[in-house]
Amino acid sequence: MYVPPELIIFDCDGVLIDSEGVASALIADELTAMGWAMDAPEAMARFMGMSIASMQPMVEAALGRAVPEDWRADLAAKLVERLKTESRLIPGAATLLHRVNALGLNWRVASNSSDEEMDVKFSRTGLAALTRGRTHSAGRAGRPKPAPDVFLAAAASAGVAPARCVVLEDSALGVRGAVAAGMPCYGFAMQGTGAHLLAEGACAVFDDLHDFLGAII
Repeated sequence: MYVPPELIIFDCDGVLIDSEGVASALIADELTAMGWAMDAPEAMARFMGMSIASMQPMVEAALGRAVPEDWRADLAAKLVERLKTESRLIPGAATLLHRVNALGLNWRVASNSSDEEMDVKFSRTGLAALTRGRTHSAGRAGRPKPAPDVFLAAAASAGVAPARCVVLEDSALGVRGAVAAGMPCYGFAMQGTGAHLLAEGACAVFDDLHDFLGAII
């Protein structure tokens, strides 16, 4: 007999918040100015779901030199400023979270974004009251995705065993991290087939958030 999960763990960017385009445009502009020419689609393809800390070795290898000491902090600050005005909800995200609450299901958000970035995004999009006390950043939990740390921290905060959780992710790194945490993971892809998510171990891929909820309850 099927038993619903005890905890749902949502990724933030690309699942609840449409901010990856904003971040990709900023990263493309910054790296082009530093000498690594790229546009926003290439930046998204290369860095989707990746923390700034994880990006740094790739950037330095491409440039053939170390980035300035304050590069990560400067990029993070610029990103926060853009997110204050450009973050948007993924269609159906607010309705999904309200439905999850109405059903009495426990849930968390686990992200490679910093706490400050999540605060800005959720405040901008009206989700702050819903997500308060439920967010976990990789920077606070330990290593960024694809390490399992942030997923395990989210599960521990709810007192739920990893196998009794279910994760919704839109990036290959996130799926890999959830699988490493021992958690069933579903993929979300508004465009494309999501084959890259299935290849990392996603149970199935949805292009509508409400289809995900219907599959797990």
